[in-house]
Amino acid sequence: SETTITASTFCLYLQQCNSSVEGTIYKYRAKTLNGSQTVNFSDYAGKAVLFVNVSPPELFSLLSSELNALYEEMNPLGLTILGFPCNQFGKQEPGQRHEILPGLKYVRPGNGFVPNFLLFEKGDVNGKNEQEVYTFLKSSCPAVGEDFGPMYGRLFWEPLKISDIKWNFEKFLVGMDGKPVMRWQPTTKVSVVRADIRRYLLEQYTRDVFN
Repeated sequence: SETTITASTFCLYLQQCNSSVEGTIYKYRAKTLNGSQTVNFSDYAGKAVLFVNVSPPELFSLLSSELNALYEEMNPLGLTILGFPCNQFGKQEPGQRHEILPGLKYVRPGNGFVPNFLLFEKGDVNGKNEQEVYTFLKSSCPAVGEDFGPMYGRLFWEPLKISDIKWNFEKFLVGMDGKPVMRWQPTTKVSVVRADIRRYLLEQYTRDVFN
């Protein structure tokens, strides 16, 4: 059943999404990390969008440099990246919204580091209080593996569902029409995600040219 969860290891890294699911990300919105601005995702119409739930600071400082590089390379090709801090996985992001960016800038990794992609307010990506855009993303894309692996005992939401995000840094690619395209498991390397996105963008470009 949907709520029957086991604790074996991941067996997949990527799932293709179901384009027949009704709706797009364009009906949703979210507040930026400092709460000063509400962003309508319809602003990204015509762009590919990578959604990433981010945390904790130690790992984020490492992966965000790779995500920064991905953004710099792919943004001219039509990709943007959106980060969503979350404290549901091992309670690894306990900081308040005003503490997250200064923590990256001055502590880990420090030296003035700032992500070059947009971060949104900390919130839930699973459970009864999950953000609506994540409900939509998960309903459009099959789970990457049917269980939660060795982190089963460090998950802080209920009810647990097979469709849930499994850990920090699970990624969803949304196409230029606002429909989810791909979903990667949390441990998938940014280099692999990069190759998949490049392939997708090339396919879109080729289709547009020859149609």
